[in-house]
Amino acid sequence: MKIGVIADDLTGANATGVRLARQGFEAATMVHYNNLPSSDSYNAVMVDTDSRYAREEVAQMRVKTVLDNLKKWGADVICKRIDSTVRGNIGVEIDTVLAGLGDKAVAVVVASYPDSGRITSGGYLLVNGVPLQTTDVANDPVAPVTQSYVPAIVQKQSKYPVSYIGLETVLAGEKETEQAMRAHIAEGKRILVMDAVTDEEIESIAKAMAAIKEYQMVPVDPGPLSAIYSKVFARQHANDKKIIVTVGSITTNAASQLQYLVEKTNAQPIYVDAKKLASMTESWDEETDRVIQVVLEEMKKQSILIITTNSPMAEPLNLKEIAKEQNTTQDSLAKRIADGLGKITRLVIQKSEYEIGGCFTSGGDVTASLCAIGRAEGIKLEVEVLPLIAYGHLIGGYLDGIPLITKGGMAGDKKAIYTSIQYLLAKC
Repeated sequence: MKIGVIADDLTGANATGVRLARQGFEAATMVHYNNLPSSDSYNAVMVDTDSRYAREEVAQMRVKTVLDNLKKWGADVICKRIDSTVRGNIGVEIDTVLAGLGDKAVAVVVASYPDSGRITSGGYLLVNGVPLQTTDVANDPVAPVTQSYVPAIVQKQSKYPVSYIGLETVLAGEKETEQAMRAHIAEGKRILVMDAVTDEEIESIAKAMAAIKEYQMVPVDPGPLSAIYSKVFARQHANDKKIIVTVGSITTNAASQLQYLVEKTNAQPIYVDAKKLASMTESWDEETDRVIQVVLEEMKKQSILIITTNSPMAEPLNLKEIAKEQNTTQDSLAKRIADGLGKITRLVIQKSEYEIGGCFTSGGDVTASLCAIGRAEGIKLEVEVLPLIAYGHLIGGYLDGIPLITKGGMAGDKKAIYTSIQYLLAKC
């Protein structure tokens, strides 16, 4: 999967590239508009056309050159990066991309960049809560922006009909958003300007775009939409690889992270009976064998397999009492639980008829057990996905080379596991 981004300036190209890298892509910026990487190791390329303040004919020539190069390179997704305050040859450059891609291309303009205080509501771009035209861009010496209504800004430069889809539609969800987009496209609109106030709304737009497979959807934005759409598109077109999510943490934080993951992916967790694992009896083998079979069967239906003892229906374990009954220690029982999850994860990966795209573990004891039971020599570390959440590959043993993300039970906000899984999916 290859992502090509046409950016009108260098810092903007880098800003988008960093967001793509955060999604798991190998990203690089080309500082000259007629260059592409000499290395095959990149799957996301940003190209700086340096055309924000160029004459229209120069902007057209550079954008066309980059687009032609990206098509030869084999880009699956083409993105048009624009200034976060909509300065420059926006309409002209969108037109050039649409003309180059053909009649089945549709541009989706989302000028929002919530993390930088840029949002669009009612079609108007607000910068830190104030209309764009009241900010310093109105005094830009080269290309002042004297209005805030994004559809009008784009239409002023474009030869294609521009339509607008408001916040109320986006807030209604991706299905309603998709229907609205399809309706506008059916009317002959080639440029759709859309509102978004949060990253969640941008993600909803991206998913709606990805659902419209009969058109080539082109994200036009300062970066967030391009990154999220590329991630969604890549996942949609990835091979049928499976992601294993093993969570042994029983904290409320882990529970809220799992709940968010379920809500966002519709994955159905496979619950492990921790009481049966907290045992030196045959119940340990019986439970691990049962769960392994359930997970292998669920692989036929799901791409994200959640294996966890963190069931909302489970009663808290009294390990002190169980240890006394079994004449052992609490630490031994806790290790049995972690080893059970480690065994399940290892054998699921080994026995799977599907390719495993990666594994996620939450809880240091579970990660340690997986490494021990999998006979791994260690973990080759590559990047910090989020604070206290690391990505790498298992080294040696039964699971050599398997991509792995590890997280402490208390680490991260409610989106942490979901973000980690999306990172693994992008790596697929």
